Amino acid sequence: MGQKINPTGFRVGVIRDWDAKWFADKADYANQLHEDLRIRKFIEKNLADASVDRVEIERSTKSRVDISIHTAKPGMVIGKGGSEVEKLRTQLAKLTDVDEKGRAKRVFINIVEIKKPDLSAHLVGQQVAGDLERRVAFRRAMRGAIQRATRSGAKGIKIMVSGRLNGADIARIEQYTEGTVPLHTLRADIDYSWDEADTAYGHLGIKTWIYRGDILPKKANKTNK
Repeated sequence: MGQKINPTGFRVGVIRDWDAKWFADKADYANQLHEDLRIRKFIEKNLADASVDRVEIERSTKSRVDISIHTAKPGMVIGKGGSEVEKLRTQLAKLTDVDEKGRAKRVFINIVEIKKPDLSAHLVGQQVAGDLERRVAFRRAMRGAIQRATRSGAKGIKIMVSGRLNGADIARIEQYTEGTVPLHTLRADIDYSWDEADTAYGHLGIKTWIYRGDILPKKANKTNK
């Protein structure tokens, strides 16, 4: 089962926590879910160059939204004197619905720095995708990403690229693995991501698995940093 299921979802509740932390009754659940989607899509589009790994959304009350942005470039998100993050907060507040009293929700943004971006599967996948879009040979792009992750302390990494590689007429799958990637071990801290490269020959799919060591279940809330 560990070979087929998403490694992140497989470990939620064991060593990983949810990226969305809130509760809603049946009547309000869909509205909050779509609000989450609007926030995530806006951040993904407007902070595309800020190396954002993931976004956590938490609602402690119906009138408050706490957003944690995990990024390798916090200075780009914060801006000079906090000008950019304040502008972002204002824009995100406009995407939220009013609370039950008709008042605008309060939005708070927390910027979390990723100190080792080469251990983030999503950022590594984005790097490989960028190389492929710049016509770098796929083997060179994959090997370079593996070397950087290994130097940063990864205990194992696997990268899989699929599509019309190097413009071939027939699509195929190529993968490289370094170290071990124990997908069946729930205590194994494995970061996973799927990314896409838009090339002249079509879309290429990129899957990345990075094994960062074992985590005891009681330390689940301290993972991914």
